[in-house]
Amino acid sequence: MGQITSLFARKMVAAAGDRVNAAALLRAAGLDPAGAWDPKVMIPDTTYYALLERIVETTDATALPIQVGASMRCDEYGALGLAWKAAPDLSGSFARVERYARLWTSVVEYELRPDPRGLLFILHRAGERRLGMRLSNEATLASAVSLARQVSPEPFAPLEVLIRHDAPKTKGAHEEWFGCPVRFGADLDALLIAPETLERPNLLGDEGITRFLVAHLDAELSEIAPDATLVAQARDAIARALSEGLPRMADIARGLGLSARSFHRRLSEHGMSFQTLTEETRRDLAQGLLRDERYSLAEIAFLTGFSEQSSFTRAFKRWVGRTPASYRKDRAAP
Repeated sequence: MGQITSLFARKMVAAAGDRVNAAALLRAAGLDPAGAWDPKVMIPDTTYYALLERIVETTDATALPIQVGASMRCDEYGALGLAWKAAPDLSGSFARVERYARLWTSVVEYELRPDPRGLLFILHRAGERRLGMRLSNEATLASAVSLARQVSPEPFAPLEVLIRHDAPKTKGAHEEWFGCPVRFGADLDALLIAPETLERPNLLGDEGITRFLVAHLDAELSEIAPDATLVAQARDAIARALSEGLPRMADIARGLGLSARSFHRRLSEHGMSFQTLTEETRRDLAQGLLRDERYSLAEIAFLTGFSEQSSFTRAFKRWVGRTPASYRKDRAAP
């Protein structure tokens, strides 16, 4: 389960205003209505999505994610927000988000991808694309535009906004805020930004401050346990897919909301390949199933991606030095 800063939840409830019972919504999300707006206080992503869906039950939330995204300020993002402001240009600002967003959320990955018209700033978010997630994605893209406008010396607007889910009944609020065409039903959740826009010097760009902040963020990033986010999600996805045979990296990446290239790069950052991760997942799953007497060896072979029990036996002996039957017998001994 991923985590999202409670700041977004509080902003969503505040933007809904007196159309909702703010105190009840926040309590249902495990937050104190009178508590401080501390961005370091996190809530489960599913709790956040459920909160958004409860808002939609009582009010028209079409423009809500735009209102919340527009309200976000650089200073609310801590050191990452300062690094955004201190970058020499918008290209540097977006690059900092791509690299350091894991300090802010465990459910969103960002990717900068060249495009014939400029650069795509892509939002990847794994999981079921439920209504709450869709609204959250819109708010995230709107907040990126808000932050860019706070540091750009000239009015900022993307060339185009791409959103994967279907359009709401009206999208006037979206196009008015973004200042460009908004294409729903796209293949990506992304902002398309012109090269000349990315090259504009930021108002507060400072090389010295940037070096200090980047060093600070790198230190924080190095403290994040690798299995806490992407690797754990990938293990779960591989384990679920094994009963249909060995999964392909591209399929697992797609299920996590990532391109194969981005997924490979992120695994490499943790010193891991997809093949290694798949082997470890098969081994760990097999050991867990062998501790449960309800599963036969043939069933465990099938659930770990083997077409024959004999192949499973050979692989398991290679992994742990014993046959599955021997491993099960030893684990059952008092």
